Amino acid sequence: MCAIIGISGLDEAAVSVAVGLHALQHRGQEAAGIISFDGERLHEHRQTGLSGGIFTPAVLESLPGRAAIGHDRYSTSGVKQHDAVLQARDAQPMASFFAFGSLAIAHNGNLTNEKELRHGLMRAGHLFQSEVDTEVALKLIGSALGETLLDRMQTALLLLEGAYSLIMLTNRKLIGVRDPLGIRPLVLGRLNGAFVLSSETCALSALNATFVREVEPGEIVIVEDGDITSHRFTEVKPRRPCIFEYVYFSRPDSVSEEKDIYAVRKALGCELAKEAPADVDMIVPIPDSGNPAALGFSQQSGIPFELAIVRNHYVGRVFIQPTQQERGKNVALKLSPNERLLKGKSIVLVDDSLVRGTTAKRVITRLKEIGVREVHLRITSPPWRHGCYYGIDEADPQRRVAKPRTTQAEVEAYVREITGATSVAYLSLDGMYRAVYGTARNSACPQACDACFTGDFPTALTDTFAGRIH
Repeated sequence: MCAIIGISGLDEAAVSVAVGLHALQHRGQEAAGIISFDGERLHEHRQTGLSGGIFTPAVLESLPGRAAIGHDRYSTSGVKQHDAVLQARDAQPMASFFAFGSLAIAHNGNLTNEKELRHGLMRAGHLFQSEVDTEVALKLIGSALGETLLDRMQTALLLLEGAYSLIMLTNRKLIGVRDPLGIRPLVLGRLNGAFVLSSETCALSALNATFVREVEPGEIVIVEDGDITSHRFTEVKPRRPCIFEYVYFSRPDSVSEEKDIYAVRKALGCELAKEAPADVDMIVPIPDSGNPAALGFSQQSGIPFELAIVRNHYVGRVFIQPTQQERGKNVALKLSPNERLLKGKSIVLVDDSLVRGTTAKRVITRLKEIGVREVHLRITSPPWRHGCYYGIDEADPQRRVAKPRTTQAEVEAYVREITGATSVAYLSLDGMYRAVYGTARNSACPQACDACFTGDFPTALTDTFAGRIH
């Protein structure tokens, strides 16, 4: 998850970065930070909380310069408990000073050999101030051999395993990097002659910037003195973008790989209506991420769509809350059913995914309390059977409802039991691929990273097999 954004060549760049971070807030809600460069030195501010509350006018005045990078944090490593000092320590962007000068970095993704790399750097005498893999990448690049920073990056990046999109800032350059498989997104835009790098196109829209293109997998883009150059640090490989970006992560008004996220999510609902129809009075989404899919289900089935559950928009995304206790508490605060509209009705309840069952169980319990006659739960992705090591923190494996169950029918029966739903159906893997790519998953179809559903991990999992990650 996480959000990253960088701008070079714009007055008060930190202000525009803050706007971009606000647009990308759905990607991380635990902490945020900005580092700017004023022509002489770096300035930074990192803090726990939401970007809108952190970057006050006074804070932004303390971040001068025509170049800046920013980050919204969703923790998959480092501190997750409620310790603001420690959380701020692990917040990004991070900066350090090397013989060649200063280097700041913001990272989206997860390094699957972070522990191995960290131990090697520590044996070589490096000291670490945080527990996050971003600092490992920073120290690795800073200590790599090479005449230029590009040489150092090309050497260091070949040692990284896993998923990563990086935005870096030096006293002269804004740099963007995407991992060789393109698992995590990164896009390039223009704004009044300035260059913008961002996790998603929705941040470009918020800034009224023009989308130029995606940063290619295995590519380094360097912005310097108003010009941009492109370099490769590895050979071209088949893309494996995270398919969960289409299902849940990305904002519905973003575009990825020339695909409209909103249209894909409607298509997911259409496919699910074909695979698992139900004779009900209305189609109801679990808002907001279920809205486009429920609309697609409604259009395919001809059953009316109703926004019958109201979302409190002052509560963040439940999936990315760092603890199970917070997730349970926030479901009750976040979602409120419309009793007059729902009482006595039978409904299809649509959500994008179900990992732990926290949201579905609480929502269905509440729906039954107010007199909903039948609740047919429909999930617009397959059962989540495997861990993700590429930037999703989906907690204890024992909490994954699909983990110990072999067939989709067994998973659906178990979810029906724990949630109290009248019936349960997940979208098939082929159905998900048809919605995203227009064809079932096969050798002729572009393949995404779908390891959380299939166990087909596209990179080495060095730390996992060494017993360091579970």
